[in-house]
Amino acid sequence: MLDDFSSPDALPSALPAIHPDRRDTLTQLLLGLRLDGVEYGRCLVRAPWALRFAAQRDARFHFVASGGCWLRTPTTPWVRLEPGDAVLLPRGSAHELASAPDLPATDIAALARVPVSEQVYLVRGEGAQPAGDAPPPDVLFCGTMRFNLDPLHPLMAMMPELMRAGELALRDPAVPALLDAMEREVALDRIGSCGILARLADVLAASIIRAWVECACNDATGWLAAVHCPKIGKVLAAIHAEPERDWSVPALADLMGASRSRFADAFTKTVGETPARYVAKVKMFQARRWIAQEGMRVAVAASRLGYDSEASFSRAFKRVTGQPPSAVRLAA
Repeated sequence: MLDDFSSPDALPSALPAIHPDRRDTLTQLLLGLRLDGVEYGRCLVRAPWALRFAAQRDARFHFVASGGCWLRTPTTPWVRLEPGDAVLLPRGSAHELASAPDLPATDIAALARVPVSEQVYLVRGEGAQPAGDAPPPDVLFCGTMRFNLDPLHPLMAMMPELMRAGELALRDPAVPALLDAMEREVALDRIGSCGILARLADVLAASIIRAWVECACNDATGWLAAVHCPKIGKVLAAIHAEPERDWSVPALADLMGASRSRFADAFTKTVGETPARYVAKVKMFQARRWIAQEGMRVAVAASRLGYDSEASFSRAFKRVTGQPPSAVRLAA
C-alpha cells in the first residue's frame, strides 16, 4: 500500500508539514542542484524608480537590503518586498522591480555599472545621489546565477517561476544570516569575495527552496508533492542519480513498491507527466550535458544510455530537446 496515495485521486488538497522521514527526498533533490556565480550587483535607487529585467537562461536572485520595493512577473501581480525579503527566479523569468506599482520601467542594462571587483558591480539609478532632505536610496542586492542543470531540464521545469523568501526567512534563521553575509562580502570587497559569494548563493538558493517547500502547501504537483510523497521522491532521486540506467515502468514500480498501474497513475498525478516521458527527458538532458560540456561523441552517449543505434538516439534527442545532437556538439 502506498504511504501517501492509496489511489490516484488520494492527493491531499493541503499538504501537511514535512515529516522527518521525508526530508531525505528534499536533500537528494537539492544535492542535484548547484549554483555558480555569474555576477552580483549592489543597486542603489531612489524613489520613484522602476527596473525591468528581461528573461534570460540563468537564474536571478534579489535581496532587499534596505528600503523596499514591489515585484511582478508577466504571470503574477505586484507583490510587496520588505527589507530582508529575498526572491529566486530559477529560470530567469522576465520581471520588474519598482518603488511603486505601474511606474514606467527602465531596463536594468541601461543603467551605468561601476565595477567593484571581479563579477561584482555597483549600480546607481537616476537620482541616487543625495539631494537635500531626500530619503535614503533603496538598496537591492541582485545576482545572476547559473544552475548546473539546463533550464529546460525536467527537475528545473518542476520548480515554480518565482520563489519568495519573505516571511519564509523568519522560519529559517539561516536565511537572514546568509543574506547578511552576502551583503557584507559585497560591502567589504575582501580577497576571495567572488568565490565566497558563489558558495553563499549556493546555500542560500537551497535554503529558499527548502523554506518554500515547507510553507507553500497548496500545490499538489511538482516539487511539493514529490517531497510530501517519499516513495515518489525516492523514484525521482533514483532517476536523477542514475540517468543512464534502464528505468522501465516495471523497475520504477518495484522501486516504489506498487503495481505498475498504481505507480504510473501516482507518478503522473504528482509530477505532471508519465514516467516514460520524464525518464526520456532526464536521459536526453544528461546526454546534452555530456555532449556540450564534456565533448562526448554522440555514438558514445547513445550507447551509454542504452540505445541500440545512434539514429534512434538522435530521434529521441531531437524530440525532447528540439534539436539534433550534432547541433549541440557543433555549438559546444
